[in-house]
Parts: sequence; C-alpha cells; structure tokens
Amino acid sequence: MTAQIKIHVLHTGLVKVDRALPFHGLYRNPLAFTGLFRSERNQVTLPVSSYLIEHPQGLVLIDTGWNKMVRKSNWRELGPQVQINTGYLPAGWAVDERLAALGYRPEDLDLVLLSHLHCDHVSGLKHVKNAKKILVSQPEWRVANRLPMVYLPHEWRGVNVQTYDYAKNGVGPFGESYDVFGDGSLLQVHTPGHATGMSATLVRGRDGRYVLLAADTGYSNDSWEKMLTPGICTSRKDAITSLGWVREMAHHPNCIQALANHDPQTDQQILTLPV
Repeated sequence: MTAQIKIHVLHTGLVKVDRALPFHGLYRNPLAFTGLFRSERNQVTLPVSSYLIEHPQGLVLIDTGWNKMVRKSNWRELGPQVQINTGYLPAGWAVDERLAALGYRPEDLDLVLLSHLHCDHVSGLKHVKNAKKILVSQPEWRVANRLPMVYLPHEWRGVNVQTYDYAKNGVGPFGESYDVFGDGSLLQVHTPGHATGMSATLVRGRDGRYVLLAADTGYSNDSWEKMLTPGICTSRKDAITSLGWVREMAHHPNCIQALANHDPQTDQQILTLPV
C-alpha cells in the first residue's frame, strides 16, 4: 500500500451555523446555538472535513461530509435540522468526488471510520457504502438510533454499518480507545461530550510522533486553546474533560498537528508519518 502513513485532509462540504454552535462559552443565551431569533449577522460558514489515510495496513476514510442532495435541497436531506445547520457542497467536493480526484473508488476503501453520527459527518455515507467495512462506536450507534430528532437515521439506512467497543487501555480522556489495526498506529479515542460515543482519531508513526484528528471535540483549534465547548453537548462536563485532553495532546512535542473538523484556518493538505 505505502511505505509511510499519508493523511489527506479533505474538505467535503461547508456548513453555515450560528456562532454560538462552535463557541458555546462566549454566549449567555443557552439556545443561541440553534439560531432561533438571531439575525444573519450571527451566522458563520465553516468547512466540513473528512480524512483519507493511506496506511500500510489499508486505505481508511474518516467521516463523509455532505450528501449531494444538499445541492438540491437542504430540507430533503436535513429536515428541521436546517434551523441549526445549512449545508453547502460545491462541485467536486462530495466525498466520492474527492476520492476520484486521488485515483480511488469507494470500493477501494478498506475501512470507513465514523467519528460520530451527526449529519455533517455521515450525510455522505451512501456515497461510500461499497467500502469493505464501515465502523462506528457501539455507544454512538446505540444513542443515534434512539434519538431520531437529534440524529438522522435515513443517512445510514441500507448501509452495512458495524460497531466496535472501546477497550479500557488508558488512552484518552476517559482511558478508552479502539486500536484499529492492533499495533497502536491508528486509534479511535473515546472523546465524549459533544456526542456520547464520539471518537477522535490518533495516528501514530514509528518514531512516536502523531497527528490528532479531534473531530468535534472542539470546532476549531481555538476551542481547546480557550477551553470553549460546542453549543450542542450531551454532557458539558465530559466535553470539558475531552477538550483538556486534546489541549495537552496538541501541546506535546510529539504532536505534528492537531486538527479540528470545522476550523476555517485548516486548508486541504497532506500530512505524513513514518512506519
């Protein structure tokens, strides 16, 4: 496959939200993140990222961005959630289009890992449903299928999504992670708070250096630098605990980069690690 680990940072959409969604702690109104009764000037447009990892043990995709349906109708894809999220998907940005530009087809993917099941992370799942395996954490799967007003189960209906359990191995803010290949090079680290079963992805090279893909633990790098939790949280306490862990990991000398999924300062790029 490859003599190194190569991480492609891909933008697979844009999302317009109220400023209070990424930075809850800056707003006293507890419902500000919904955008209700707030003007357009409070809206910001942020990237939606996915990550393609070329790994010696397989080709791995993290998250899927928006479905092409949002080009025609946000309402048909998101329903009432358009009040909180408005999706945009420029031509060439859909996850299967990004893969094609890199010379891959969805069926070339050995594994799709879903950080969590919020719409902007799994809307495009059906575009890669022919991947060899699709995985999400068991706690996230359990909650997502019980809360159809918070999650959108039609986005994975008909897709063969399987689950994994976190192991108590001392890694992460709650000491739980899933070792994807069993060698410590790719870990799904349990970082609850924004979503119950959410995972950050820790990619480690043989020299101990690593890249941390923080998912929505924070919406931007400022989130952990200033300890600002997202507006939507299942547990604010857990969200702060997870942010603290990400901040420490981001400041460690072995950290090459720590990336938030929606940081407007993050460009598409390629990161490499030795194997």
